[in-house]
Amino acid sequence: MEDKRNIQIIEWEHLDKKKFYVFGVAMTMMIRVSVYPFTLIRTRLQVQKGKSLYHGTFDAFIKILRADGVTGLYRGFLVNTFTLISGQCYVTTYELTRKFVADYSQSNTIKSLVAGGSASLVAQSITVPIDVVSQHLMMQRKGERMGRFQVRGSPDGRGVVAFGQTKDIIRQILRADGLRGFYRGYVASLLTYIPNSAVWWPFYHFYAEQLSYLCPKECPHIVFQAVSGPLAAATASILTNPMDVIRTRVQVEGKSSITLTFRQLIAEEGPWGLMKGLSARIISATPSTIVIVVGYESLKKLSLRPELVDSRHW
Repeated sequence: MEDKRNIQIIEWEHLDKKKFYVFGVAMTMMIRVSVYPFTLIRTRLQVQKGKSLYHGTFDAFIKILRADGVTGLYRGFLVNTFTLISGQCYVTTYELTRKFVADYSQSNTIKSLVAGGSASLVAQSITVPIDVVSQHLMMQRKGERMGRFQVRGSPDGRGVVAFGQTKDIIRQILRADGLRGFYRGYVASLLTYIPNSAVWWPFYHFYAEQLSYLCPKECPHIVFQAVSGPLAAATASILTNPMDVIRTRVQVEGKSSITLTFRQLIAEEGPWGLMKGLSARIISATPSTIVIVVGYESLKKLSLRPELVDSRHW
């Protein structure tokens, strides 16, 4: 009889692709709505000099809420929703790469490592221009300027509507940097997210496997998968946060050199400057990763081809 502790991984060829994409878009949208405020807070914490504006994640949350209301926590959100496209490209690349690597190795660690890195490469090529625009929108606040560009108010003194702000930021980026400006920090993004993704998947499967032996046989797989996701996210965040801080500064402050940005950060704030925004990153990653893992594993189960449903044990 099959040991229920053995976690069965649903591969690409087992899926009903139509269900997979329809359910996937809806799931991704719900996740983005729930974690976007912490993404905005993390970005502001990483860009600020020292603790000139905010003293931490909770302090930033309260100050933004007081100054701009709930909408202030969602600056740049509409633009950021276009990353739904890159999200679908990510999961497709990940699953197809796993299938390809399986012809050469049956090691789940190797398949996860290669597929995670490859998926991130494809996704970041689509995401970076969207990130550049949305990050500049995140930096818009009443009072002191945080980023390179400032959205201009309307002649009557009122604010500019959401997509009016987006157009204004896009024009300023084009005037300052040309089309290359939309890929500012592209290399830094690759150096951040390819390792992050490549590390996350193997650690996720590793933690899930270890927890499966610690938990009772009757424990549903989805429980320790939900726990292993945040553990993997925290591990990956700690390892890649230094590069994430540098990436954010390159994109928002318009710097052209990763090396010079690194040296300036160390000179101004010391080694601890490389850990800025880590708590906000982990806080945002924990609920989002639980939702992603539970959602993604459930999504794959819902998308399983009908003839395979009875052969699986969860």
